[in-house]
Amino acid sequence: MLSYRHSFHAGNHADVLKHSVQSLIIEHLKEKEKNFLYLDTHAGAGRYQLRSEHAGRTGEYLAGIAKIWQADNHPKEICCYLDAIKACNKDNNLRYYPGSPLIAQYLLRAGDKIHLTELHPTDCPLLRKEFAHNKQAKVQRVDGYTQLKSQLPPASRRGLIFIDPSYEIKTDYQHVVTHLQEGYQRFANGIYAIWYPVVLRQRIKHMLRALQNGKIKHMLQIELAVQPDSNHHGMTASGMIVINPPWKLEQQMKTLLPWLHQTMVPSGHGHTLLKWLAKE
Repeated sequence: MLSYRHSFHAGNHADVLKHSVQSLIIEHLKEKEKNFLYLDTHAGAGRYQLRSEHAGRTGEYLAGIAKIWQADNHPKEICCYLDAIKACNKDNNLRYYPGSPLIAQYLLRAGDKIHLTELHPTDCPLLRKEFAHNKQAKVQRVDGYTQLKSQLPPASRRGLIFIDPSYEIKTDYQHVVTHLQEGYQRFANGIYAIWYPVVLRQRIKHMLRALQNGKIKHMLQIELAVQPDSNHHGMTASGMIVINPPWKLEQQMKTLLPWLHQTMVPSGHGHTLLKWLAKE
């Protein structure tokens, strides 16, 4: 099943959360001179047109990146993320949304490595086109989960592993846990950032419990909800699980998370959550 197309959802509240966290982690890794690997297991198409038929059909970006773009009180913690958005919109007119691969491409240094995988038969060629002239990037049409075993540890022994499946298949929840544990066994010092959607809260509870029952010692949960939990169809919230988070990330999110919620959900519905699932 590869029916999911992120072009319908690009720039929504979940993207804002996940890519804000991604950007802060990359900026942290750049504080040391030694190069690192950016591994994206479910990279998508790379770039999305916000005025396309797909994005226009859902309009999700209007309640996400559009509100962030229009705000005039941006905290410093979101500046690196916004800089990457601006790089895709040269005329300061919000037309395109960069997925995680393009955000990484903008933020990474020349010596850092980019490894991108995408299985979708339409999105992978689009991703290859985006990175056709980037010599530091490698794009493959393979199962991203397998890369957690075959590509780790990187030669530099430094890296961010970004795991962002669609969860269109129920087994993705278990696959994340299983393959993450394989990667962690090979590269315990890496930073892992795992996105999850809250459609049915019970599935997230099971996934978090399985992660906590493993041997991972340093794990931070970051969640933003735009609506209360519901048994009806639809994503009410999303979150990031960050393993080996940068030491500044918790404090940065204490500032950024409430601002994101207030800006995108002025009604105050939903919630934010910043919680240690495991701490050394």
